Amino acid sequence: MVKKVLNIRFLHAIVLILILTGAVGSLVLTFHAGRKNNSVLLPLLFAVWVISPYIAFLMSDIISRNWSIFARIGLYCLIIVLSVCSLLCYGGILSPPGVKPAFVFLIVPLISWILLVILILLSEKISGRMSNKND
Repeated sequence: MVKKVLNIRFLHAIVLILILTGAVGSLVLTFHAGRKNNSVLLPLLFAVWVISPYIAFLMSDIISRNWSIFARIGLYCLIIVLSVCSLLCYGGILSPPGVKPAFVFLIVPLISWILLVILILLSEKISGRMSNKND
């Protein structure tokens, strides 16, 4: 049992570091992609949109404290995958050829939000079932 707690804490620490580095890296790549844009407002709007999943990741981390260990591990794995994939997409490594950069900066946060909401709803339902069985 102690080993499980230590492993989940280690995974949690990695997730928090990835959220921070993912958010900063995403912002840097967002502003780099929009550097030739004459508008001041448009890059700021993109930055808010791109950073929003990372804020949601932090909020979901707080929400998940009452979840089962398996649901939390699922959340942490999703955050790790989305953080890494987001940076790879924003950096152009996972972007399909011929796609405009603005599309990537619009669609990646949307996909992140959708997957996170689905996972939260499923985890809340599963954790609710498990706590009902324990009562």
